[in-house]
Amino acid sequence: QVQLVESGGGLVHTGGSLRLSCAASGRTFSNYGMGWFRQAPGKEREFVAAITANSVSTYYTNSVKGRFTISRDNAKNTVYLQMNSLKPEDTAVYYCAAANLAFGRYSDYANVRLYSVWGQGTQVTVSS
Repeated sequence: QVQLVESGGGLVHTGGSLRLSCAASGRTFSNYGMGWFRQAPGKEREFVAAITANSVSTYYTNSVKGRFTISRDNAKNTVYLQMNSLKPEDTAVYYCAAANLAFGRYSDYANVRLYSVWGQGTQVTVSS
């Protein structure tokens, strides 16, 4: 079982960029599909992006397509979320999560119930 620690959140202006990192412990990181979710105050946790174990496939929710990029480095046990052209509506706590599903479809990875391990979250605030 992996453990996850996010970093890289902060305060940026509209149009700015941030890169979130999620460091995983454990030797089986490369077997997991990885996802990023976010949760704004008073709202449910929502899917942002996911990547398969071998990085062949990536998935994004529509609102971040073309602005966010998910990637992973299995040698470093780390998954990243590069966020560009940030908007105030991107403000949320961002969570990375690990799913015991190496290769799946969008509908699999967008399901919050698929994920068995979660990080503690990192705050992203975008000011207008």
